[in-house]
Amino acid sequence: MRYDLVIFDNDGVLVDSEAISNTLLAAYLTELGHPTSYEDSLRDYMGSAMHRVHDLVEERSGRRLPDDFDDVFHSRVFAAFERELQPVVGVVDVLEKLVADGVPYCVASSGSHERIRVGHRTTGLDRWFDAERVFSAQDVGRGKPAPDLFLHAAERMGVAADRCVVVEDSPLGVRAAVAAGMEVLGFTAMTPAERLVGATQLFGSMCELADLLV
Repeated sequence: MRYDLVIFDNDGVLVDSEAISNTLLAAYLTELGHPTSYEDSLRDYMGSAMHRVHDLVEERSGRRLPDDFDDVFHSRVFAAFERELQPVVGVVDVLEKLVADGVPYCVASSGSHERIRVGHRTTGLDRWFDAERVFSAQDVGRGKPAPDLFLHAAERMGVAADRCVVVEDSPLGVRAAVAAGMEVLGFTAMTPAERLVGATQLFGSMCELADLLV
């Protein structure tokens, strides 16, 4: 194994949530008077923590989002997750191989701990991720593209940054991994390859991932 720790992003990498959450985010922002298309949401917010949504909306419009924005948005997302969410195709096979090979792994997500837990419980991935393997942007001061979250995860897992590989599907996540001094495998299932600039390698389906980790 080339790496001592595999760090997974969550949304779009472990759980197939990006289409669900960005559809709802675009609709809610539009409802509040900030016209946003699904494509806009993917471009501007995919892979980011919620503070980026607040910051960009205020920067562009001069208006703050409602105080209950996060709570309302997450209630809509969690309800949709319960109805629709699935694990990313092939990711369970990857996790089974990592366990069989004794390779440490964890998740480091821009989403809240609650969002991660709901998604994992709904998809059955909670069996693979106990609390010691779950890290959220809530745990650090700055979310992606800052390197803080990935460095925090590596430190907590006891692995040097240069011995880690990150599996990411967002430009912000790739930038964060590169800034952390980690190799990064860019997942192109939803993100055009040209947007994952800086990725060590690119792959388009989970069946390719295991070979890239050895």
